[in-house]
Amino acid sequence: MLKHFATCAIEASKAILKIYKKDFVVSYKEDSSPVTEADRASNSIISNYLMETYPDYAILAEETYDSKTIEERVKNPYCLIIDPLDGTKEFIKKNDEFSINIALSYKKRAVCGLIFIPVFNKVYYAARGHGTFKSTSEEFFENIFDANRRISVSNRTDRLICMHSKSSFDDKTKKLLAENIHKIEKLVSKGSAIKMCRIAEGKADVYYRYGHTMEWDTAAGQIIIEEAGGIMRQLNLNQSELFYNRYDSCNRNGFYVINNINSRL
Repeated sequence: MLKHFATCAIEASKAILKIYKKDFVVSYKEDSSPVTEADRASNSIISNYLMETYPDYAILAEETYDSKTIEERVKNPYCLIIDPLDGTKEFIKKNDEFSINIALSYKKRAVCGLIFIPVFNKVYYAARGHGTFKSTSEEFFENIFDANRRISVSNRTDRLICMHSKSSFDDKTKKLLAENIHKIEKLVSKGSAIKMCRIAEGKADVYYRYGHTMEWDTAAGQIIIEEAGGIMRQLNLNQSELFYNRYDSCNRNGFYVINNINSRL
């Protein structure tokens, strides 16, 4: 399955980068979030490829839903969750910090995921029980579970490197980081799911995100984090797991990502 994810992500990245190099029109959805022709082109390439490859699976994608009703989708144990261009705001700013995120959920849990960063040609991927790996697109197909490519979170519990969102650095996050400044060595801002990739490979340790995100923002990142040895939980009272393929696709409680439990802020 990961090979199929990589095949369509690499193809979609070619369309994205072609548009990235020229002037493009930005429009806005009903929720005021931006969308470009690159979002739509990538979504079409990935969704069409995966629908053809896995016709019995449900699909939940940022820019389109499949032909199944929400009821049919939620009842299907298998759901492909797609963010065809994560970090559209960064794409518009042309700062290179955007990604393609694809995941499979099985019985509401993320079990397989891939994040491709087109500008840097980096592929991060994981499957439940197999670990998390990093490669280039050229290396990827040679031996996807090559032990030399395996990555893992750091073991730091102080002098932490904390990530924050480049476009959504809210007052609540600033307050939390300020209250824990004695544990923090460095703050780093990045766009898209790159933040989760940095934690998965041990280059950062903590990321807190308040406010709403969507299933396609977190599904691939969650399996990549967890298989690298990290923790990802909701920012609710019980610090619950994140589940997928729900009726309400909005992650309303926020979430945190940490390298280990002792790094929690």
